[in-house]
Amino acid sequence: MTTGNPDASGHDRPGKAKRDWAVTVQDNAAKPNEPVSSAVADPQAATSRHEPHEPPHQRLPEKLYEARQSVHNKRIDGPFRRFKWLIMIVTLAIYYVTPWLRWDRGPYAPDQAVLVDLANRRFYMFGIEIWPHEFYFVAGLLIMAGIGLFVVTSAVGRAWCGYACPQTVWTDLFQHIDRLVDGDRNARIRLENAPWTWGKVMRRGFKWSIYAAIGFLTGGAWILYFADAPTLFRDFFTLEAAPVAYITVAILSLTTVTLGGFMREQVCIYMCPWPRIQTAMMDEKSLMVTYKDWRGEPRGSVKKHARNPDKFGDCIDCTQCVQVCPTGIDIREGPQIGCITCALCIDACDRVMKDIGRPRGLIDYATLEDCEREAAGETPRSPWRSLVRPRTIIYFTIWAGIGLAMLFALGVRSHTDLSVAPDRNPPFMLMSDGAVRNSFTLKLRNMESRPRDMEITMQGLPGAVFWTDAIGRSLAAPTQTVTVAADQVRTVRAYVMAPSDTVTQEFAFTVTSLDEQRESDRVETRFDAPEVSR
Repeated sequence: MTTGNPDASGHDRPGKAKRDWAVTVQDNAAKPNEPVSSAVADPQAATSRHEPHEPPHQRLPEKLYEARQSVHNKRIDGPFRRFKWLIMIVTLAIYYVTPWLRWDRGPYAPDQAVLVDLANRRFYMFGIEIWPHEFYFVAGLLIMAGIGLFVVTSAVGRAWCGYACPQTVWTDLFQHIDRLVDGDRNARIRLENAPWTWGKVMRRGFKWSIYAAIGFLTGGAWILYFADAPTLFRDFFTLEAAPVAYITVAILSLTTVTLGGFMREQVCIYMCPWPRIQTAMMDEKSLMVTYKDWRGEPRGSVKKHARNPDKFGDCIDCTQCVQVCPTGIDIREGPQIGCITCALCIDACDRVMKDIGRPRGLIDYATLEDCEREAAGETPRSPWRSLVRPRTIIYFTIWAGIGLAMLFALGVRSHTDLSVAPDRNPPFMLMSDGAVRNSFTLKLRNMESRPRDMEITMQGLPGAVFWTDAIGRSLAAPTQTVTVAADQVRTVRAYVMAPSDTVTQEFAFTVTSLDEQRESDRVETRFDAPEVSR
């Protein structure tokens, strides 16, 4: 049977395949079609001229992003919530209190326990002092932090995100402020949907003022890590601090309020790259918060379950797990990027199971392997056994190895250091008596919190003597003694003079501390001399 296309009058022409006029082909792509009058069409609409006989166009909606739905999580109590309280209090206390802790390092060093001294290029952490040339210690700490996250993730999933991540800690703090000012979940929902009255404006203004105060305290605490805390605190409020201090506090206050007070779960779901990275470190043996669907489905109310106990699962569809979630996800839909493994849904579900007389653990920490085993009727392993496996052991061994190596390096490092830079223009000078002179810049580093006398000696250059800018030529000798201030680097200009028959050769400077430690450092360099004609 032959079909045709409509001609100009709208009738089919025989001998041609029938065309679907609901679709038009443009740029080798099929697109829906509809007649739209140019007089009424949206100027921004991607449409083209259509013939009157063509069928109506089904315009495809374009939605670039999902509109945010406010998350008002419900108050809950339970072991995971109490553990979350503990972590929040400890981490906030560490952040706000640490700059005020004192540590006695002697009269020549700062007494702040943790200090990033950018002016003198030092990093102090209690009894540890890191110099710029020892940045590998900071790199080691960063590597340990990264591997520590690998250990936690491979063992208990995104527990770091759920408890100790700064975004989580400050978001949790702001959510408690919401409950304090606006009430629990239902009250906050009613207030959000209510019209803007003077009462709502006053309540919002009061709450946002608390947000601003928390943001200011957060930014203010941060700058105290970079200078003596009591001094900077006084200078800040007397307007004597450096402009960078005020700029830093303003930026951090704004970001704290924006990210923790308003964006909240959007940071975890959309902005943070860590959830995407963590999925590569998790496997079927990793503990994670899991809804046991074989036990909970199909869902039904308590009354339905009482009438047909064999027809419904344990989940009564109370949505308590959704209401307590700080990111607003439904854990019953399976693992998802919005789950930060805070386990508040476990507390909520366990309480409901207790109230209706059913066993706890409908939502629980479990591995995928144990879930399959339990669904098959077998006895699951203890969650603690899931923590000890080759992957976590390897991660922990690497982490501990780096830590022990850094401790060893800290224990054996020398507090005396020397660097030598010879002058290259000119490489040497001929003295009036035929002697040859080279110039060097020596840097003597005293990493002790007290002044130290240091002896500089030349080795491998027979008959040579030297003097410095502070020690005249009349006192030139193969050995000189200089004093280096506490916790400082002293630059010494050294002039080395050798006999006229000296040729270009290698020699060394050695510096030795003249105290009970007798620490030393040796640096080889070259003495340049004119070529001797043969």
